[in-house]
Amino acid sequence: MSPGEPSRRGGPRRWALIALIVLGVGLVAAPAVFQMFDRAPKGATMIRAFKPYMTDARLGGYAREIAQIQGGVHQADTGVARALTGAGGRSRFEATYPDVASFAAAWPAIHADMSDLIDRIRAQVPNYQAIAALPKFTLFPWFFVIPGVLLAALAAAALLRPAWWRTLRWALVALGIGLVLAPVAFQMFDRAPKGRQMVDAFKTIETRRKVETIQGYFGTIAAGQGAIRLELVPALQRRGLTDAQIAARFPAVDTLDRRWIPILQDLTPMIGAMSDNVGNYDAVKALPSFSLFPWFFVLPGLIAIALALAAGPRERRRADPRAEPTPQPAGNPRPEGSS
Repeated sequence: MSPGEPSRRGGPRRWALIALIVLGVGLVAAPAVFQMFDRAPKGATMIRAFKPYMTDARLGGYAREIAQIQGGVHQADTGVARALTGAGGRSRFEATYPDVASFAAAWPAIHADMSDLIDRIRAQVPNYQAIAALPKFTLFPWFFVIPGVLLAALAAAALLRPAWWRTLRWALVALGIGLVLAPVAFQMFDRAPKGRQMVDAFKTIETRRKVETIQGYFGTIAAGQGAIRLELVPALQRRGLTDAQIAARFPAVDTLDRRWIPILQDLTPMIGAMSDNVGNYDAVKALPSFSLFPWFFVLPGLIAIALALAAGPRERRRADPRAEPTPQPAGNPRPEGSS
């Protein structure tokens, strides 16, 4: 604009800068409002603790181990029972081996519940992988605080030093663009909803009551397996069957007997991880829905861009030095020719 033009650019609009400061302060305050500094690290701990178990291979192994227990219990309650007491000796079997009979009666409900647990966890493996691929949870509060501080600081600098506005304006626009693009860079629009699905699916799994129920099942299974090993197998041996003959005739019982310790050693750490992370899961569940997280970056970014552009610089009018001023009469002169 040439010096002779009737207007020139002034400083930025104060209301837009004040709005940018408020936006920045809001971003800084968001982690405190949502208790992210406490909850996000607990989420990181949970994700790290679940990592060894959230694979198709590991969960498939658990399913096979539960099937091995199922096979051993069923064979003990049918084939072995008939071998020891005859086809019509069910009541005698239950009276002679009450611990085995009690375990066999309790097992169907345990089997159904544990199979359902493994199936539901296994269905969440893709969702777990998506959430684990996001940036570390411990960083999430800083993804709000750092841009918020920068927004507020740049806007405050422009408010105090309007002459810096031309440079600061584009820095604010660039910061807003960065906020908008961050969810795209981290694939949040795809991964965050999957994280929400996993959190929702675990509402009835990752609870203190559920974990204690599963732990109780292991006590029942251990007692039942012990009864099979210490009562049924010796009874078969007393009938003249060798270990090899027992293994050939009752392979499922033999598999349960041989595999019980490895099964226990395999399943126990997973249940332990579930137990240790009930509180961490509750912290994650208390965070805003993961589906909203991308918008917590996109919307402030768009607002920051709009405010930076709306802030100006504004046009200010000034007098044209080439224009001749119109003289104003000093008083009320008489009309010419009047007396």
